[in-house]
Amino acid sequence: MDEGTRELLEPLPPSAKLVYYVLDAEGRFDQTGLAEETRLSTRTVRFAVEKLTEVGLVEEGLCPRDARRSVYQAVPPAERDPVDEPEATAETDAPAAAVAED
Repeated sequence: MDEGTRELLEPLPPSAKLVYYVLDAEGRFDQTGLAEETRLSTRTVRFAVEKLTEVGLVEEGLCPRDARRSVYQAVPPAERDPVDEPEATAETDAPAAAVAED
């Protein structure tokens, strides 16, 4: 697991970390499958998936067999949005600092 992933997982609850590890190791799951695999309640899985989606570690897609259901999978580090990187935010703050000095 890369350092960026660890930093994103650090503030999350243990249930979200467990769900992420299962998705990363095993692939795509729907909510019920995640609940069975992790032995967490479906409500806890739903909360964990929401938190993981917010930070960009998990993406939601449609189930190929049943379009009413969602499936979740871990987002590979190379495909994550670089906006979450500390370097990107430092660059966007630089012009504001230059204007403030004028």
